[in-house]
Amino acid sequence: MSNYTVGSLKFISNTKLAEMIRSKTPGVTVIDVRDSDFIGGHIVGCQNVPTQTHDFKMPELVRTLQQEHTVVFHCALSQQRGPSSALNYLRERDRLLGADAKNSQDVYVLEGGFSKWQEKYGEDEELTEGYVKDLWNEDW
Repeated sequence: MSNYTVGSLKFISNTKLAEMIRSKTPGVTVIDVRDSDFIGGHIVGCQNVPTQTHDFKMPELVRTLQQEHTVVFHCALSQQRGPSSALNYLRERDRLLGADAKNSQDVYVLEGGFSKWQEKYGEDEELTEGYVKDLWNEDW
């Protein structure tokens, strides 16, 4: 049985993640788990791994990312899909790689998800790709 719970998840601020991306910190991977709501922009260099693919993609993701130092999960708000994806990843990582894996990799959830990210960095092309401001306009 896994020791990971929602309460044990670590969160990272969009400011800290932006610093890591700007400085091209090695070993950092961002996993965007949004489904059809991926349109309208995403964090530069992220991988889109929609939640409906996790049953068969998670073991592959663990193997692919095992050498990364930092893995950041997020969805639109990072309230449900992002945290649950991070938990699934942590549990699968321990199952496949053993408990020693947790000492060599930090796994985070992006605070506020892409919604908060786009408010601050949506129009910053160094940090955000494919941004469509009108899709995020709350006046609709």
